[in-house]
Order: sequence, then structure tokens, then C-alpha cells
Amino acid sequence: MTGRSEALQSFVDAAFAAFDQFARATESLRSIRQIFSALEVPGAERPGPGSRLPVCAHLEAALSFETEHDSLRRLFDRFRAIEPLLEWRRRSNNDGSESENFVDGHANAMIIGPGGIEDRRDLWIGVTLMAPNVRYPDHDHAPEEVYLVLSEGEFRQGEGGWFSPGIGGSFYNPPGIKHAMRSVDTPLFAFWALLAAQPAQQAARRNS
Repeated sequence: MTGRSEALQSFVDAAFAAFDQFARATESLRSIRQIFSALEVPGAERPGPGSRLPVCAHLEAALSFETEHDSLRRLFDRFRAIEPLLEWRRRSNNDGSESENFVDGHANAMIIGPGGIEDRRDLWIGVTLMAPNVRYPDHDHAPEEVYLVLSEGEFRQGEGGWFSPGIGGSFYNPPGIKHAMRSVDTPLFAFWALLAAQPAQQAARRNS
């Protein structure tokens, strides 16, 4: 495939294998296969190195986990190879439901999507890192979303209770649903994938 670096293509291949293996809901599988089908046509890659935030000091701990699944180990290996290219950013649009330590205790990075290593508007693939004992604010967005969780941590959808997907846990956020996450006594690390099909959705950014 032309137009995409070998490192990023290796990540895309590993991400598809892992998302597809662990997706449980019918909606998740449909969304993931649509997203990765669209990725067969590469976008433009952003040149240059990325940048980190202070919370990235927790990245090595987050990446040091035990799993019996080759697909997850492969995904982390491929992520390590591209991580120096990522622009880690803070979320700025918060509603007060976040914890007091949220600003310095979290970071999002777009891998593919607006401002990502591969800059495009039709889909987003990214990652969230949080220090221990941090609560992400309640938020919602028009695109549907599939999570692949690679750490301990808790998540909530709508008015439901908090649940723990565990390492390799995957779940589906319907369009427009309010959702949140919080770390426990260890860093939280999770990938997310969204299909931004509508023009108004394509202009949105994960860190806004």
C-alpha cells in the first residue's frame, strides 16, 4: 500500500486484529470493519516528531502489562513504534464532572484522524492515558465509538453504573450517549475508534 509508512501500516494491521478479536457487540464489529475498510485508502501523513505531556510519565507503566493474547502484545509493540510521532493533548471542553487532578492527569492522542499522524476527517483512531485515580468528564459526541481497553479502569454509559472491562475489554458507545471513564490505583490506557460519517462530525476534534 502506497502513501502510508511501514510503521503506521503495521499499527493499523495490529489494531484491526485486536479490535476485531475483542469486539463483542454486533454494532462494534460493524463499526470496526467499516473503519478499517476505509483505512485501505491511506491519507496524508503529518511529518515531524510529536510531543508529550507530563502525564506521559505513566506511559511505560501503562504499557507494562501481562496478557496471554498475542494480538494485544503485538498492538502494544506497534504502538510503541509510532508513539514518538504522537501529539499528546489535554481535553479543554469540560463540564465540572471531572476530578480536580484531571487537567494534569490525562492526555489524548489522535493516531489517525484530525491532527493525527495520518490526518483525515472520515474516521478517528486514538488513545487516552490517565494517571491513577483520575476521572474523565462526562461527554458525548455524534459519532458512534468502539473502545478497546488495555488496562484496569472503570467506564460508564448514560445513567448506568460504572463497569470494568478489564484488559482486552471492548464496548460500544452509541451515537450521542453520555459516557465517562475513571482510573483506579493504576494508570488507565485505552484505544478508541470512531467513524465520523457526517460533515458536521468530521470537523470535530477529540480534544475539543
